[in-house]
Amino acid sequence: MTPDDIKRFDGYHGLMACPEDFDEFWAARVAQADAVPLRYEFVPDDARTLPTCACFDLWFDGMLGARLHARVLMPAQGNPPVVLQFHGYPGATRSWLEQASFVGMGCAVVALDCPGQGGLSQDLGGFLGSTVAGHLVAGLEGPVEDLYYVRLHQDIRILCNIVRDCGLFDLRRVFVNGASQGGGLGVACCALNPDLVRRAAILYPFLSDFAAVMELGADLIAYEGLRYHARWLDPTGERQQEWLGKLAYVDTKNFAHLVRCEVLFGTGLADTVCPPQTQCAVYNELACPKTRRLFEGFGHEEIQDFDDLIIRFFAEVKGEGGAR
Repeated sequence: MTPDDIKRFDGYHGLMACPEDFDEFWAARVAQADAVPLRYEFVPDDARTLPTCACFDLWFDGMLGARLHARVLMPAQGNPPVVLQFHGYPGATRSWLEQASFVGMGCAVVALDCPGQGGLSQDLGGFLGSTVAGHLVAGLEGPVEDLYYVRLHQDIRILCNIVRDCGLFDLRRVFVNGASQGGGLGVACCALNPDLVRRAAILYPFLSDFAAVMELGADLIAYEGLRYHARWLDPTGERQQEWLGKLAYVDTKNFAHLVRCEVLFGTGLADTVCPPQTQCAVYNELACPKTRRLFEGFGHEEIQDFDDLIIRFFAEVKGEGGAR
């Protein structure tokens, strides 16, 4: 796909409409998360702490009492800005060394391990339906509020409440960074915490426009759960609208209209994992200040030029005024 090709999707908002009760559904889920008592502990990692950077394991209680983990890196100066870092699917937080790049900019980092994906966060399970092909379809046979990603977004809300509560960070300069699954989680984090996040860097977001993913035959790799569910649990296709309707409540494009912070958005035009069309659905739904960079010839991979754009995008915020 070329930059000219992408113009065909300038007015594209996805193949399925956002559920009419989407905002009300998520207001209720946020209220549930806010009712969870904050129980957290920052445990120093003395083996990796340096004079310029202190390292901690953050342990906290999430939904249903799950024990969740995030890596926290703190620069030497007090009251730093903080980057909420979300990783791709499946996986875990990146190495301490890689996360330390933000510390070099004077930012603290809070990097969550998504439950059950290779890191230290506990996944209590209890989902109805298949989990053999990944977390995307976990809970799909049960009520919407029990989907894996519904629970994960609630866990992220709890993490954001810890950021608000702990007194360690400059709450006027809270940033989000994520690619792929991390991009999808980042958009939802901004949407559900509009008072907290000041700016977000979002690269090729996952979890978007599921009907288009099916139509394009892109239900492989990260999206493979869709194909597995369709082939084994709905081979006639009679229930497709039902389960796509459930997934609409965790669709990144449907969170986008709730985002209020400024967004730097990147798309590799040769991406076959998260098709550019589905990313356009997210970008076009953003009603906040936004900038998109297109990278011709790049797929679902490290895009160094986008990484370098983040430096100025975060660093130019001086803390005046606070989050919107």
